[in-house]
Amino acid sequence: MSFIEKIKEKAKKDLKTIVLPEGNDIRTIQAVDKVRKEAFADVIVLGNKTEIINLAKDHNIDMTGVKIINPVEDIHYEKLCNEFYELRKAKGMTPEKAKETLKDETYYGMMMVKAGLADGLVSGACHSTSNTLRPALQILKTAPGTKLVSAFFVMCVPDCEYGENGIFIFSDCGLNEYPDADSLAEIAISSSRSFEQLVGTEPKVAMLSYSTYGSATSPLTEKVVEATKLLKEKAPKLTCDGELQLDAAIIPEIAASKAPGSPVAGKANTLIFPDLDAGNIGYKLVQRLAKAEAYGPLCQGIAKPVNDLSRGCSSDDIVGVIAITAVQAQNQK
Repeated sequence: MSFIEKIKEKAKKDLKTIVLPEGNDIRTIQAVDKVRKEAFADVIVLGNKTEIINLAKDHNIDMTGVKIINPVEDIHYEKLCNEFYELRKAKGMTPEKAKETLKDETYYGMMMVKAGLADGLVSGACHSTSNTLRPALQILKTAPGTKLVSAFFVMCVPDCEYGENGIFIFSDCGLNEYPDADSLAEIAISSSRSFEQLVGTEPKVAMLSYSTYGSATSPLTEKVVEATKLLKEKAPKLTCDGELQLDAAIIPEIAASKAPGSPVAGKANTLIFPDLDAGNIGYKLVQRLAKAEAYGPLCQGIAKPVNDLSRGCSSDDIVGVIAITAVQAQNQK
């Protein structure tokens, strides 16, 4: 059974409701049809109901029974507008501006999650990352005990003996451009939790660099060395190590020569990249050259599950992210 099939089976055990603000995108409608048939989550689609139904009909999709909500016509609209105003009035929000803002489906969806009308949100097929994360941070804010929000990918590499039978988490690959040492440590902690939640086995965290154990020295490598030190202080029970080159992190034979005695080298399944350039390039290389499935960018550190999509995503990608979001919601305390 593949990673995503296992996630769907987990999601079926405790159905969660995921809100989809991009009802005017055919990929969203196709994803909703697939989720409904596989029955691993309940979904709410936001947008103009007539337009959504007509778009679905054009592609031979029957939306009967799907919950479609136009924010301004929803019975909860006034209540959520008032709650949004109270939430943001210290930032200059007015009741009138609150009503105008919540006409936007993404903002409305976030307020539905905030109010408990949905358990999580998936967006980004036709919106930028900032369009998804800005309302998330304004409304849901960061999770307790979390310093920053970061983004990761679950990478599923076919016919791969490394990682967790070819499954890895790559982080941060979508949000923090130049994290300092403390931020890298926080990203690693969040990523280890995400790995444990989604994969269900022990995370083994590698702090990646172009150097292994001081084979090179520069401000770039020193940042990763400091991040590893901070990580071990913040999470002493976490299996982690650094700084490690990628080959030393995942290939046992190379680990034996470059980092003998490391608890992680040759066995890493959670890879923390030193900056967004490296992370983004890395995941795309693996996705394209190794024909890996890449689920993300998924968010960690937000108080409720919110996940971004690549604007080049397929309907199957959306289905996968909905399943992951549902499992994240199951793990909410």
